[in-house]
Amino acid sequence: MSGLQPDSPIPTLIQLHQGSRLLEIHFDNDTECMLSCEFLRVYSPSAEVRGHGAGQEVLQTGKELVNISGIEPVGRYAIKLIFDDGHDTGLYSWDYLYYLAQHYESLWQDYITKLTIAGQPRKDI
Repeated sequence: MSGLQPDSPIPTLIQLHQGSRLLEIHFDNDTECMLSCEFLRVYSPSAEVRGHGAGQEVLQTGKELVNISGIEPVGRYAIKLIFDDGHDTGLYSWDYLYYLAQHYESLWQDYITKLTIAGQPRKDI
């Protein structure tokens, strides 16, 4: 899921709304989404979050107020998101961003469930 697949939709717009902590993405197949900075941070494709193999994922907690402080292009296939908590090692390829957009609801619910099981329920903000 980290590389660009030949048939991956390509973003035509990536716009950060810092006030609402949302990243707006439009793809060339007419898919549009608004992904929260918290969601993008806890699903970072970095080794720090995902580990180096199955079962090594690290549950991210306390990210309710995280924001994106910068976005850098990486070639023609990805962006690097720089978060205000210092995290900046994940490369979000177009296919990974599209995957996150398509599976937002189930991924978000999975995250909330994992927080609850770990005794770290998400704080409402």
